[in-house]
Amino acid sequence: MIVSLLSDFGIGSPYQAQMAARCIEAAPGARILDLVADLVPFRPDLAAYMVPALVRDLPPGGVCVCVVDPGVGGARDALAVAADGRWFVGPDNGLLALVAQRAVDLSCASITWRPERLSATFHGRDLFAPVAAAIARGEPPPLEARDPRDLVGWEWPLDRPWVCYRDAFGNLMTGLRASAFGRDLVIRAGGHCLEYARTFTEVPEGRAFWYENALGLVELAVNRGRADRALGLTPGDPVEVVAAR
Repeated sequence: MIVSLLSDFGIGSPYQAQMAARCIEAAPGARILDLVADLVPFRPDLAAYMVPALVRDLPPGGVCVCVVDPGVGGARDALAVAADGRWFVGPDNGLLALVAQRAVDLSCASITWRPERLSATFHGRDLFAPVAAAIARGEPPPLEARDPRDLVGWEWPLDRPWVCYRDAFGNLMTGLRASAFGRDLVIRAGGHCLEYARTFTEVPEGRAFWYENALGLVELAVNRGRADRALGLTPGDPVEVVAAR
């Protein structure tokens, strides 16, 4: 079984590897996939729209350890969510809300198990990774059923006109699914009205546009340039949907 790791720990930080090591220790037969480590720090409300897109093309089944957890050690709950045949483990702070909302087959539970040693500030390694490993072994720990409607973020919209992620090229992924709007969508951002193009080569060099990225999201880009600089946007900034089919 594949255990995928998604976090805001930062590329090159030791924390993602420590979670992987704990998973390998507890489930030696599992395959560990370091899926993403640079989700926007401290912003589960942004990462929530990235998680379904990032896992969309993974093989069926598996477990995803999702950690964007600024409230670690506080009163927030710990969740295990089974959504359409795949497990998600992480904090109840909205991070798993969109996975739950969009699922056809869904069950949610609070993780009641706790390890003997639990760091106050690293539940990714000490709680979520061992739980994911136990699920991967087919031996899930004690769980207490939750009504999904009580999850933090359950009321959030299915699509959100925010910048949710910036890649190394300066392209800006939004919380909008391209399939929900169609190619007639026009986005107003940074004083520009961005229309659809299928590829970068369909627009002149230096022009801003939007396209459906490989994850199925509306992404803002500039041909041979950086959308973040051209549009003056950063993750967390809103964009405006001004026309849609």
